[in-house]
Parts: sequence; structure tokens; C-alpha cells
Amino acid sequence: MIQVQTAEELTKRGKEAYSRRDYKKAAEVYQAAAEAYTSSGDRLMAAEAANNCSVAWLKLGNAQAALDAVKGTEAVFAEAGDVLRQGFAWGNQGSVLEALGRLEEAITAYEQSATLLKQAGETEMKLYVMESLSELQFRTGRQLQALATMKAGLDGVKRPNPRQSLVKKILEIPFDLLGGRK
Repeated sequence: MIQVQTAEELTKRGKEAYSRRDYKKAAEVYQAAAEAYTSSGDRLMAAEAANNCSVAWLKLGNAQAALDAVKGTEAVFAEAGDVLRQGFAWGNQGSVLEALGRLEEAITAYEQSATLLKQAGETEMKLYVMESLSELQFRTGRQLQALATMKAGLDGVKRPNPRQSLVKKILEIPFDLLGGRK
């Protein structure tokens, strides 16, 4: 007898597989969960499961499958007014596009993500996105923009750890030289 699982049960199984680092199983189960949520009319949870599926595919190194999974989820969250998950979806797209070597598109996705995460008050994930964005800006020859991006990311951290404090102080040097801070 075949046992039919609910979308919630599939999501739980996906989380369990992901925590075991069985990313292939996690991706497959999250995809099934996304389909189950879609069938039941829950577009938000379907988009959430699709984002989780994308992350699992990316962990496996299958960036194209990751892109296929995440594409369009940001629009679902935008339509629902869910700024936080919309920011996460753009961040996931940025990671996938970066893995595919589509750097300009990745930069745009990361910028969208950072803006939305700031709007949602999510400073920890915003810093991660800003670090990724800054790295891409360096790689594409935009060194000053990369420094400004990293500084902006760190400026949003209320209680920086020792590493972040050191980087923040180092980043102030070129801005002091360029701007002549008083």
C-alpha cells in the first residue's frame, strides 16, 4: 500500500534529509512538497519549499536545477507582501546565478536581496548578502564600490564580532583618506 504524504510531512522529511546533508534526497523531497503545496493552493508555502529545494540543489553543485527551482518565487512573495522571504529568494537567486557564472545578474539579485532584507530589518542575512555582493564587485573590477558595499553591510551590524570590528576599522581608512573625515 502506497502511503500519501502531506506537504507538511514532506517538508519535515526535507529538513531531516538536509540536516543529514543528504542534499539529493532533500532536493527531491522539497520539490515534492512544493508540488503538494501548489496542488492544495498554498502558493507561499510552495515558494518556500521551492527555495529550500534550490538551496539543496546548489549544495549538490547543480546550479541549473537550483535556478529552475527558485525562479519566480520572489514574485510570489512580493505579491503576498512578504518582504523578508522575498529578500531570501533574491539572495538564493544571487547565489545560483553566481554559481552559473552570470555575475552581472547575480549582482542585481544580491542588490535586490540586500534592499529587501534591510527593509525587513534582517541584519544578519543582509550582511551575508552584502559580503557576497562585495566579493562579486571586487571580481568584476569595482573595487571602490566593493569597499563601500562591505562598509554599508558592516555599518548595519549592531554588535559586531571581533573580526567584523577589525574589518570595519580597516575599511574606514580609505574612506577617511578619500573623504577627509573630521
